[in-house]
Order: sequence, then structure tokens, then C-alpha cells
Amino acid sequence: MKHRGITMPEKNHRKIAGALFTATMAVTTSLTGVAMADTAAGSADTRQVSYQGYTFDVPTSWSVVDLTRDPRTCVRFDQHVVYLGDPGAEQDCPSKILGKTEALLLRPSDASGPARTTENPTAAEFTADAPRIKVSATYDTDRSTVRTILARAGLPEATRAANAKAPAVATAPDTFAAAASPNTTVYTGKGFDACSAPSSGTMNAWRNNSPYRSVGIYIGGSKRACAQPNLTASWVNEQAAAGWHFMPLYVGVQASAITSPQNQGTAAAADAINQANALGIGPGSLLYYDMEGDSGYAANRTRALQFLSAWTAELHARGYKSAVYSSSDAAIKDLVDNRNAGYALPDVLFSAVWNNVANTVDPNVPAGLWADHQRVHQYFGNVTESYGGVSVNIDRDYLDVAVGTGPTTPPDGSVLSWYLADSAGVSEATRPMFKYGNTPMVPLSGDFDGSGSDEAATYDPRTST
Repeated sequence: MKHRGITMPEKNHRKIAGALFTATMAVTTSLTGVAMADTAAGSADTRQVSYQGYTFDVPTSWSVVDLTRDPRTCVRFDQHVVYLGDPGAEQDCPSKILGKTEALLLRPSDASGPARTTENPTAAEFTADAPRIKVSATYDTDRSTVRTILARAGLPEATRAANAKAPAVATAPDTFAAAASPNTTVYTGKGFDACSAPSSGTMNAWRNNSPYRSVGIYIGGSKRACAQPNLTASWVNEQAAAGWHFMPLYVGVQASAITSPQNQGTAAAADAINQANALGIGPGSLLYYDMEGDSGYAANRTRALQFLSAWTAELHARGYKSAVYSSSDAAIKDLVDNRNAGYALPDVLFSAVWNNVANTVDPNVPAGLWADHQRVHQYFGNVTESYGGVSVNIDRDYLDVAVGTGPTTPPDGSVLSWYLADSAGVSEATRPMFKYGNTPMVPLSGDFDGSGSDEAATYDPRTST
């Protein structure tokens, strides 16, 4: 994670981050030429990059990187780059990169059906599947440029992901991944987080040789900068079976960009739930929001608190536990100081205090608060460690987390709406729907609210209907 703790001078951290950025850019620049055989001149300010039979008109200032030449290249979406090929399983990334900009990842695919493009505005990303190719396209402030690049390549206009249509309602995917136990987000002991989820080989080597048993995984968000080629439901289940525990991290909009705290916080929670579901991380699990204590935080702290309150309220309504990561002297201190101000409070605080002491003591969190196994401490970071002959750049964490693992019961009298899975052409009777309440995930079908519509149904914990 990007450190914003209280013990390390800001300027020192920026020097470290700057050095990493410069080194990565040097690698990117050196690789740019390898893909030039696939590029051609476009207009005065664009050039054409051809891949798998598609041509993409991209700005001339963008680099082009062939991942087959160096599979350890860190695929990072905070730089204007066109990446060609599959990201390697052993990427050489810094422990944390924050932010997205306009970039493309073009991968080969054996798909042969109709082309389809979807957009997830909450995650600031387009995904296109077409014959021979799979495209991931990210953006920050220039969505239109990315949209134009995809259109000129002959890819169809994007449809929005289901949670973007109704951010207050978590949508059920077509199929749920085999679920990991919510107990996998409960642990006491040392952990680490890395920008990109390590390969299974790395996880096995570290399981057998390191002091760590918990790993932070970035499951989504508009500021998730590193590609995640290893992060799949099967990877989660494999690591859980090996004895690993997880800190599922969602890094989305930051304080300075919050304009509608309630809506944005709710949308972030809905998207986080969708991403967690796809990985088999179900109700009862703990999901973390990464709210950095960067230079834009102080002037926007009230909106940040409102956003985090909406995040927590939505997770609780959907049966999940809530956690917040931040610098000790940013959102962590603000949550403590405003704990009686009517905000929905997270179940767990994850504070960054780089003192290299592996415990959960935080000078801004009194001993009696969040004291029932409800803390995580990032005690150092941006360090490279090697176990079993495998090196990874990580942040070091210490966890004391034992919050209940049953689905959070919605407030008495609340009504939760859940959309049917997207199964076009399938009769309503066989289309899956799911609810979460104070019971495990249950498949549903039919018109449960008597509305005559197959668009949604309701679950009322008072009547269990």
C-alpha cells in the first residue's frame, strides 16, 4: 500500500516512490521498440498498433510494451501504455501503485462468438471480448479518448455492468464461484500485501518459508493500478486450502474526488461485493476500503467520512463486514474522533503507522476502541523480501481480526432488492436470483414481490418473503 502513516516523513516516501516510478519507466521505455513492428503511423497525433487482427489508433505519446519479451514487466494502469500479450505470473511490481489513467491491455483470446464490450464506471474500466482478442481499457479523466480508440478498432459500443445501472443493488453474476469460508478473512498474526497477487508458486514458497499467513489482495476499484493475472476464484480457493487468509482490498475514489458521498460510497460497496463474489468471497467476509491520506485528504475529510459511512452501511446491508485502511492520522483518526457523530462505523480499522513494530497499537486509537480483535496495523512497507528463493516487494502487516463471520443481519424492517442473473432467453423459473440476510446465500426464482416483473424481487427479514 502507499504509505501515509505518521512516523515516516512524507518527502522520504515520495523519494522512494519516485525512484520506483523512474525505474519502471526505464523498463517501459526500453521495451517500447519491441512492438514497433506492429505499429504504423496514424494521424499527426496518433499511431496505429495492430494486434490479433485489430488496429488501435493511440496517441503517439503512449508507449507500447510487448509482454512476451519480458514477462516480469509490471502491468500498471497508472501510465499511458499499450501492453501486448498476457501479463506474467511473476510481475516485478512495487508494493503499491495508486491510480489509473488511460491505458490498454491487449491479450490473445480463443473466443469466437459475437464481440461484446462492457463498462464498469465505478472501476473506470472497459472490457471487450471479441474473436481472437480480449481488451482491458482503463481511464481517469479522459474516458472519451479510450471510448474512441475502442470504437475505431471495430469493437462494439459498451453496455454498462449491472451494478453500474443500480449501484444500490448488488447484482448476482451468472454463476457464483465456489465459496471460500468467511473465516479466511479472520486471522491473528503477520501478513503482507502486494500490488499484484503473487503466483501460486510464490504463495507456496512463502507459505513454507515465511512468517506470513495472511495476504492483502486488491479485488477492484477505480484506483487499482496493477493487473491481476493470478487473482481468480480458483487461486483464492487454492490459497485458502493451503492455509492462507485474506485481506480483500478495494481501492476506489479518493477523498479529493468525492462529489456525492452517499451515492459513490454505496456504488463502491456494490462493486466490491460483485468483485468479491466473482472470487468466491461471500457474505460474512470482511472487505477493506483503501482511503489514502494523501495531499487531498485534509480538505475533504468530511466527505470522506460520509463516503466511508455509506460504504459500511451498504456492506452491512448486504451481509458483509466492513474495514477501512488509511493513514493513522487521516481517516483512522477521523473515524475515532467522529465515532459518536452518527456515521456507520467499520468493524475493523487498518492503520498505517510505519514503526516496524508488529502489533496493533495505534496512538490515534485509544486502547478501549476497536478492541475486540478489530485491528490491522501496516507496520512497514515498500520492502523486498525473499523466501524459498522467491522475492516480492511488499508492505508488512500485523492482524488481530476475529469479527463474527456470519452474514451481517440487515436492520430490522429493511428490505433488500436483488436482480436476477443475466441469463437472456432463459425462463424466469430457471433464472437464478440470490438473497443475503441472516441466512446463507440462497438461490431464488420467480416474482417474489408480486410486482408482475421479473426484474427484481425483495427480501424482508421480518417475514422472510
